[in-house]
Amino acid sequence: MDILFIKQLTVFTTIGIYDWEKDIQQKLLFDIEIAYNSNSKIHYNVNNYLSYTDISNSIFHYLQDKKFSLIEHIAQEIAQLLMNQFKIDGIRIKVEKPGAIAQAKTVGVYIERGNFN
Repeated sequence: MDILFIKQLTVFTTIGIYDWEKDIQQKLLFDIEIAYNSNSKIHYNVNNYLSYTDISNSIFHYLQDKKFSLIEHIAQEIAQLLMNQFKIDGIRIKVEKPGAIAQAKTVGVYIERGNFN
């Protein structure tokens, strides 16, 4: 089992439950870990590996024109999207919304789906 990771992927999207949030883009930060089997011990073939660029672009494209209320929903939808689109065994996603409350640097949610064994 191999783990691919992307740290602090910055995405701007429409997110929030308040009226003033529904018409603006806000920054979200993603930390993603993906478990997959590359069979790297058998042979080195680029087709057996996941593309950081393809994964990032899938996230950017999915969030581009949508509006969301909660980061919990975004995390769940992105996990499902990536599990459907790529051959992966498990995914961990942390989504942060910096500046959501004045007293904290960031708030967020962390989810895990699938298998990491």
